[in-house]
Formats: sequence, structure tokens, C-alpha cells
Amino acid sequence: MRKYTILGGYGLLALVLDQLTKWWAVAAIDPPHPVTVIPGLLDLVLVHNRGAAFGFLNRSDIQWQFWLFLGATVVAAAAIVALLRSSRFNAWLSAALGLVLGGALGNLVDRIRFRAVIDFVDVYVGQWHWPAFNVADMAICIGAILACIVIWRTPEAPEKRKEKKS
Repeated sequence: MRKYTILGGYGLLALVLDQLTKWWAVAAIDPPHPVTVIPGLLDLVLVHNRGAAFGFLNRSDIQWQFWLFLGATVVAAAAIVALLRSSRFNAWLSAALGLVLGGALGNLVDRIRFRAVIDFVDVYVGQWHWPAFNVADMAICIGAILACIVIWRTPEAPEKRKEKKS
């Protein structure tokens, strides 16, 4: 039960922070005028991304991508719950999966409300720009990296080692 509490807590934290920062971005950033935070490195911009990560399928002339990303979010949420259910308790894994889930839900809320995801962080060097992103994207990436590290660093259960020897 504790692993679900941690999952829910980190998921809710990521979701709330994501939605609050997007609300602020929509209210504070004028789309044609970026806000420079660190000259030559970081601006705040307002982008409505109808596609996936890094602008993949970000096209206004197609409508099916909404349903694709909605389905992908549902599948991802189910996979997270299944992975957590089948794993031994690990607070780090629960927190990592909570970040991924909260980020996915944050972007899903945008897709349902606006039919697009609000992105506002623009990292760049010279003319090279990383695609704009948001707090949900950061939560997903940090959570996924942390989950991979935890899974990689967690020793195998003794029962599993015995099964392999047989």
C-alpha cells in the first residue's frame, strides 16, 4: 500500500506543478515575444504542441493524433500500475513512476482542454534550439531515468536467482 501512496504523492506533485506553471505561462507570456531568462541559453515562449515529444506529429491538419496520444497515456498509466504491482517495494521506484505518471497526466489534461500541450521552456545555444518543453516533460524524463537506474541497480530477488540455476 505504501508504494501506491508514494506513486500518488509524486504523481499529484508533478501534475499540480505542471498545471500551475502552464497556467502562469499562458497568463504571463505573450506568444510573439519570448521572455529571456538567461541570454543565449534560456527563454520562456508559449507554444501549443498538438504532437508528441519534440514536436513529433505537431500538425494542425490532422486530428487522429489526439486519439493516439490519449490511448498512449492510458496504456502508459496501466503499464506503470502493473509494473508497480509486480515489483517489490522500493520507494525510489514508486517515486520515479509517480513522476512519469504525473507528467503524462499533466500533458493529458492539456490535450483534453486545449487539444494541444502547452510548452514554454526554450533552451538554446546560438541558433540551435532544443524543442520547447514543460514541467510535465521534465517529470517524465527525470522519472524515466530514475526508474531505469533503480531497476538496473536493484539486485535480483533470491527466488529469481534460484529459478535461473534450475
